[in-house]
Amino acid sequence: MGTATALALALGGCTDGGPAPLKGVVAEADRSKVSGSITVLTNRVDQVNGGLLKKYAAEFNKLYPKVRVNFEGLVDYEGEVGKRLAEGNYGDVLLIPDSLDAGRFPTYFSSLGNSRELSDTFDYIDYGTVDEHVYGIANIGIASGLVYNKAVWAKAGITEWPATPDRFIADLKAVKEKTQAIPYYTNYHDGWPLRQWSDAIGVPSCDNTARDRLAATAAPWTPGADLYEIDSLLYRAVHEKLTESEPQATDWERSKQLLGTGRVATMELGSWAVSQMREAATEAGANPDDIGFMPLPVQHDGHFCTVVQPDYKYAVNVHSPHQDAAKAWLEWYITRSGSAADDESISSVRGAKLPASLQPLDDRAVRMIPQTREQLAKVDAIDRAAGIGLDAPDYRRKLVDLATGAAPGDLDSYFADLNRRWGRAQKAAG
Repeated sequence: MGTATALALALGGCTDGGPAPLKGVVAEADRSKVSGSITVLTNRVDQVNGGLLKKYAAEFNKLYPKVRVNFEGLVDYEGEVGKRLAEGNYGDVLLIPDSLDAGRFPTYFSSLGNSRELSDTFDYIDYGTVDEHVYGIANIGIASGLVYNKAVWAKAGITEWPATPDRFIADLKAVKEKTQAIPYYTNYHDGWPLRQWSDAIGVPSCDNTARDRLAATAAPWTPGADLYEIDSLLYRAVHEKLTESEPQATDWERSKQLLGTGRVATMELGSWAVSQMREAATEAGANPDDIGFMPLPVQHDGHFCTVVQPDYKYAVNVHSPHQDAAKAWLEWYITRSGSAADDESISSVRGAKLPASLQPLDDRAVRMIPQTREQLAKVDAIDRAAGIGLDAPDYRRKLVDLATGAAPGDLDSYFADLNRRWGRAQKAAG
């Protein structure tokens, strides 16, 4: 019996060449025995309120009729789930917070199987693996870059993707001068969109080891280094008044409509956001085809680059009383629901086609690079000891505050402080 067939049978999956499900859920003949009420925590408040997740659950119940699936959408997902993990009240299935150190996965989540076996079926397995045990599996992969309103950029007379930071700033100025749109929107208030900038580590250098190399880097905010280039770009956009006038008053849910209708021109977000902006455009009576996606404005050896990595990883609460039901939902949602295709995203199931929304990346030969994870634990430990938080919003909130004048100081002094803290922690880590 082949590996895929064995895994499918182990989980009740199909054996007709479809994706192999996770290991550890009951066999197909025993689906009717899987029962229980489970709660799924999600950041997709829109899909909870709009009823889409209930529709998925109804399809799931055709295979698992004795499982009741409840959904809880959290606007401040990172902050709320961080508290709930500490309290022990974090549902049955959830998205692993980006700020959670990988070494703590076994404390909170159930093992879903062996990494060598599951990597035959799913991409990005190493992101959720500790000691060959898989604790989290992504539903989709995301490319780093900029979501933008093509109609606004065209109205400003911009016909090509900006290839340098200077050109990007010039283009944002053109948007400001020639349209009524806010050139760039920070989403400062909700915070989590600011951490999306860290997903671009590796883009300026077009280096798939860039994140790992931070473990041996004493000063990441040095000219030419990825973090320097990334954070300088955000600072310049804010400092040159090319963003919303009151960052503290931004609103994520409203921002989708603003970009979808052309009142905002650009946001730095992963490719996952394209479908949400298109949906917002449609709901507001605007043209969803106006929504586009492009890489950050920097080239390496004449090529644009984008880092491709998983979105949130789905996990099962190690304390859930309904382990089989929780794992059954997780497996079905990733391999059978069609949610990745519905979101025009890159499916984590190996062999899935690139979505149409990202076809321009392929057409323009953008280099799509993963990031190695061999030094993940060490980088996380340095980051934690330095008190910076590459995957948390606060240090970039301060960056925005400096750019607006809401906080004292300047960019050079802030980068010097970040380098000092990182270098001290990196030296202590050896």
